[in-house]
Amino acid sequence: MYRSIRAAVCRRMRMSIRGRTWVLIVAALLLFTAGCRRHASSGPNATEGGVPMSLVLRLSSFANGSVIPRQYTCDGANLSPALSWTGAPGAAQSLTLIVEDPDAPHDTWTHWLVWNIPPRATALPEGEPPAEMLDNGARQGTNDFRRLGYGGPCPPPGPSHRYIFRLSALNIRLDLNAGASRTELDQAMRGHVLVQSEWMGTYGR
Repeated sequence: MYRSIRAAVCRRMRMSIRGRTWVLIVAALLLFTAGCRRHASSGPNATEGGVPMSLVLRLSSFANGSVIPRQYTCDGANLSPALSWTGAPGAAQSLTLIVEDPDAPHDTWTHWLVWNIPPRATALPEGEPPAEMLDNGARQGTNDFRRLGYGGPCPPPGPSHRYIFRLSALNIRLDLNAGASRTELDQAMRGHVLVQSEWMGTYGR
């Protein structure tokens, strides 16, 4: 009789241990899943209502990472290239475009600043004029050539430079006058970027 009681107690203890083990495993899995969700929502692949925000910028005039055609540089017609994009999040109130050369001799050189692009817009045409306001209502800033609008690649002789076209979706429209500087635009954008996309070209002389 003593043996049967002891066996019954042992079985109950084993069942209790197994039950607690499963509870701990399930709890650990739930914590891990929650952590993954938090990480995903704050990273570059942010989500909106559980749907990934995938802003994608494209330039049809040259492949990503390839040489920028001469017509878009200071050695040619100095035209701004055509851009198109997809995937702007529904929460976006405006889009901002910055074109920069991170390989400039002394500091990053800004070639183009455009902000308050309508959030439902999907393109900018080739050859945007050096005007304070574009046809779609977007405003242009002052580049590092101290001119309004686009200034094409114009590097000194030497190795090729990289030129980054960066499109950002913002959760506000910017209260920023046309002709503003890169510093002013960066300050106005701070804390309001939802998602970004980049396209890179190179040019050397």
